[in-house]
Amino acid sequence: MAAETSQTLDRGLKVLEILADSPAGLTVTEIANTLGVSRTIVYRLVVTLEQHGFLRRAHDGRCRLGMASLSLARQIHPVVRDAAVPALRRLAETVGATAHLTLVEGSEALAVAVVEPTRSDMHLAYRVGARAPIDRGVAGRAAVATRTSARTLEPGWVISGGDPAQGGYAVAAPVLGVVGFEASVGVLSMVELDAAVVGPRVVAAAADIGRALR
Repeated sequence: MAAETSQTLDRGLKVLEILADSPAGLTVTEIANTLGVSRTIVYRLVVTLEQHGFLRRAHDGRCRLGMASLSLARQIHPVVRDAAVPALRRLAETVGATAHLTLVEGSEALAVAVVEPTRSDMHLAYRVGARAPIDRGVAGRAAVATRTSARTLEPGWVISGGDPAQGGYAVAAPVLGVVGFEASVGVLSMVELDAAVVGPRVVAAAADIGRALR
């Protein structure tokens, strides 16, 4: 580690990163084993992070992210939205359907950016801030589709006809390559979508947004 950096801060941030990837929580021993440091060091980090609300410990001793971490994460939404809108605009106009960026927050999928096509007589409205269980709509399913060990999704997108979660036809693809970030890009339409045409365009938009966020 470079001399001008703080080892304690670095370890504390690593604890938060580890917990972000462990929804079921981790014990102090498990965190220590992952970091390769002593339980005493981790315990001090855990107590400090807990005091500031960035971490919480359950009755079984397992540590999870605290509300302060979630509050900070929500402040990122405007930054993410600004980075995503240009690609969403291109996608909405090209496909003629409502385009959106959806983030995973816990067990829910949260719409953080929505762009409606300007040259469409009729299209579906979708509200920024809309939430749904991640397994209910294609946006959530696409966002977490690469949690498997294979880390791949074939053919690269998820499609649903008459999606009950969003009231229409939908295609979505995961945003890949952004550490600690689970999200998807999708389109919603009142009419059936040609997945062979729309799917690659959604994947391309997701790739553009991924590059903008790195």
